[in-house]
Amino acid sequence: MTTHQTIKEALALIFRGIERLTVAFTNRKFTIDGRLVGDIGEVIAELEYDLTLHLVAQPRHDARTSNGRDVQIKATFKNSLTFVTVPDYYLGLKLHDNGDYEEVFNGPGILIYDRYKNQKNIGVKLLSFPISELRKLSQKVEQSQRIPKRKETNFHTAS
Repeated sequence: MTTHQTIKEALALIFRGIERLTVAFTNRKFTIDGRLVGDIGEVIAELEYDLTLHLVAQPRHDARTSNGRDVQIKATFKNSLTFVTVPDYYLGLKLHDNGDYEEVFNGPGILIYDRYKNQKNIGVKLLSFPISELRKLSQKVEQSQRIPKRKETNFHTAS
């Protein structure tokens, strides 16, 4: 059975590899963000929240809640998260290299859209928004409008 410990151990190995590459090839950054990060975020979300990942990748949503709402999951090791379409729910996670994570935004995607609706290409092109702003916006989301956490979880969130 896959466990949270498996994720933590795998991330430690990945970051050791990136460090070795960065030392050996100083002309490249070897950033970890990309599809790998998205996959890790989706797995964490399924372990932690009341949602089930789609078996086949969907263009606009990654998962569905037990009450049938579609969820777009975004994860990063950086200081911004991306947004394209307006999902029922948007779950944004900031990952840390020790395997911990922080919930940055948990709520209806329309709130992000409304906050940035005057920005050119919102809802049309992939845009990045600062984690600090998404955190502030998430603080305004009522508990009833959030994706609930699973009852039993032993994953560590960052303080």
